[in-house]
Amino acid sequence: MKLSKIKHIHFIGAGGVGMIGIAEMLLNQGYKISGSDILESKNTRRLKEKGAKVFIGHNTNNIKGADVIVYSSAVSDRNPEIVQAKKDNKIIIPRAEMLSSLMKKYQSIAVAGSHGKTTTTSMIASTFSDAELDPTYIVGGRIMGKEDSSILGKSDYLIVEADESDGTFMHLNPEMSVLTNIDNDHLDFYDNNQTKLEQTFYKFLEKIPFSGTAVICTDEIKAKKVFKKLSRQKISYGFKKGAMYQIGNPIQTSNNQTFEILDTTLKKSYKLTLKIPGKHNALNATAAFIVSKISGISTKIIINSLKKFSGVKRRLELKGNIKLNNKEVMLFDDYGHHPTEIEATISALKNTYPDKKILMVFQPHRYSRSMALFDEFIKVLSKVDVLIMLDIYSAGEQNYKNISSYDFLNRLLAINSKCFLAKNIQEIKRNLEDHSGEDHLIITQGAGNIAEISNSLFQTLK
Repeated sequence: MKLSKIKHIHFIGAGGVGMIGIAEMLLNQGYKISGSDILESKNTRRLKEKGAKVFIGHNTNNIKGADVIVYSSAVSDRNPEIVQAKKDNKIIIPRAEMLSSLMKKYQSIAVAGSHGKTTTTSMIASTFSDAELDPTYIVGGRIMGKEDSSILGKSDYLIVEADESDGTFMHLNPEMSVLTNIDNDHLDFYDNNQTKLEQTFYKFLEKIPFSGTAVICTDEIKAKKVFKKLSRQKISYGFKKGAMYQIGNPIQTSNNQTFEILDTTLKKSYKLTLKIPGKHNALNATAAFIVSKISGISTKIIINSLKKFSGVKRRLELKGNIKLNNKEVMLFDDYGHHPTEIEATISALKNTYPDKKILMVFQPHRYSRSMALFDEFIKVLSKVDVLIMLDIYSAGEQNYKNISSYDFLNRLLAINSKCFLAKNIQEIKRNLEDHSGEDHLIITQGAGNIAEISNSLFQTLK
């Protein structure tokens, strides 16, 4: 496809954080941009201000005049705009294919992996920005403190998050890639075959040019196998021995965490400090450190940038204090919706606030994930002191196996009597009042519409 022959590009799901960056890049290049989304948001308003025509709601009329239709992985085949575009024989491409077309003009870095992509991409983008390299970056979440700043830089550096959920990241052709880990998520797309998922990550990394580099965390076995097999230039990192960049001496306090990175090749050690807690964030920061160092950024700038990095929206985000029973308690919000991510969040909170009990409001995401990882969810959710379960967020899926939050609750009650089901915001508030104390902290957890619930709780109880 030659973009030079295309005049009008339409984005379905235009308000998505991964879509708006691409739409803005194309607007800057002179294309006519339109888009649609279910709800108005800060992102849809921003696109309008930039000159795009944005429709709220999906309708067949929205795609009139469009030469190309771009869709995200969240868009269903039954979407009326997709259905109409097929009837009209329009060019229909996934988000990643459009991003790949744009990447050809840039020196590009892609961050792949089952967990930690957004934070790692954001850390790299922040470090490049602080080094005044003025990058363009496209991530799945806004960097804290930089929500209103442009993601469009003037240099030829492009930093992107590579989404493996539907395999479309194979369209990308970066010059440098990071692999954070490989876990059993999105297996429905990979025929419930972990080997197929592992092979796809391997093929993605093999696409790096001979002059490029792969930066891979080798702490878990599947990514380590990919590292050993890979024929490209490669650098390993992690807590475990054998990594080329090895993390050691982690110390977590209520204010920050510190750790050391040992370059085992040069026998040189670097001490890093992060505001954000958790060993998973030490890994994310180490990946960002390596990428930035390879790119020629000074060690001092990298260390200072990571030290002031405040995190990403909805990644263990402290929203503030709320009042329950006339006592102030901290309210956190986290996007994690896979057992591994939830466990990392719980671990980070326990290490940072060892004297606090955890009250989690959890919204399972997708029926397929709830079924496939049911036992893993039970194991990790049993680690919180009080659990308030919400209904499963379908994300457009059909409930073929007839699973519900009652299945979680019935199993968990045999382990922890302090598990409750809430159907609406009033029931959530009532449960919070009944079961929280001043020794608790509260976290809303999940990837559905629980972010709106968290915002509502904060606004009404702060």
